[in-house]
Amino acid sequence: MFTTGWGEPIYPDTVTTLVGKLINAYNTPRNGPKPSKPLPHARLHDLRHIHATTLLLAGVPVHVVAARLGHADPAITLRVYAHVINEQMATAADIFATAIKEAAA
Repeated sequence: MFTTGWGEPIYPDTVTTLVGKLINAYNTPRNGPKPSKPLPHARLHDLRHIHATTLLLAGVPVHVVAARLGHADPAITLRVYAHVINEQMATAADIFATAIKEAAA
């Protein structure tokens, strides 16, 4: 997935380590003030979950998110991110209930 400028593969731990270094550099800048909200510790794999969760909460269809993640079957995505799907269903129910109340008023 990651290569050097001349096309050779980068050792996987190099990129994983870089994520931690970037977070530390943001949280403790050499010049200027520290951020008011420091970033929490995160692994490279956490960024994958953030990406998928953000897309699902934004309403991107599950089959599209599954394709972006490389899942062979959207059922895999549904199982892994069931909590996000359930949250969307609850939100949809709230929106519907509000619409019914407004229509009845």
